[in-house]
Amino acid sequence: MTTLYVSHPAALDHAVPEGHPERPDRIRAIERVLENERFSGLVRTMAPQAEASVATLAHPAAYVEAIVEASPKDGMVAIDSDTLMSPGSLEATLRAVGGGIMAVDAVMGCECSNAFVAMRPPGHHAERTRAMGFCLFNHAAIAARHARAKGATRVALVDWDVHHGNGSQDIFWDDADVMYASTHQMPLFPGTGAASERGAKDTIVNVPLRPGDDGAVFREAFEAGILARVDAFAPDVIILSAGFDAHHLDPLANLRLTEADFGWATRKLMEVADRHAGGRLVSMLEGGYSLDGLGRSVSAHVDALMGR
Repeated sequence: MTTLYVSHPAALDHAVPEGHPERPDRIRAIERVLENERFSGLVRTMAPQAEASVATLAHPAAYVEAIVEASPKDGMVAIDSDTLMSPGSLEATLRAVGGGIMAVDAVMGCECSNAFVAMRPPGHHAERTRAMGFCLFNHAAIAARHARAKGATRVALVDWDVHHGNGSQDIFWDDADVMYASTHQMPLFPGTGAASERGAKDTIVNVPLRPGDDGAVFREAFEAGILARVDAFAPDVIILSAGFDAHHLDPLANLRLTEADFGWATRKLMEVADRHAGGRLVSMLEGGYSLDGLGRSVSAHVDALMGR
């Protein structure tokens, strides 16, 4: 089993103020754990920088142009209260887009079994016309739309970040060919993700968890609420919004998952991908703000992707 690992040093150049949780050290924590000899079998490559126009797969051209124009030459600009751009932010988010596109092409072209794209800023809170929640472009949504353009009939976008992916839900609300399935803590930012939010085509699946829920509750909810629906949808490709902020060490939420839970969920999702999608699965980094929890969770996640 061959796993592609996609990243780029530009992920470190998206600068944020001191104390901001979505910081460059997140990528450094991932790189440290993946330097271990057990991950020597990863196929490592640099994320290419996508043209800004590629983001129109999920966002209107006027929105894309506005983000490009907002990019500062120096200092920082606030897009909203917690979403910022520095001189390196545009390249970072465009390389996250490009990394997702590259990974989709690689799994659909049978160049690898699956892929993990470790870039920042995250993307799943970016709605069609609104940047928020640290996110500028919705990288996972763009990758899903690219998979459709490359010939996938049905794409499942699964999201286990502790925060609901309101942006992905917004983008795919009336899309019958992309299923968005999320498990997340509720109540919590951004306030969306109730089970009653099902989309215009019944292809939105929300399975909210309560503050304090542990891995046993997560596993039961993920298996019955997410995996069963994705399995019935029979996708040709699975895109994963892989946030690791449901880990019990994370400072921004109150779920009590361990790294073993993320390894389990990865393997279960791979089983669905094996049944319907020839194993085609692309994982894209979202949240995870405890550096220790993030590193341990990514290690378990990539172990599973590599078939261990």
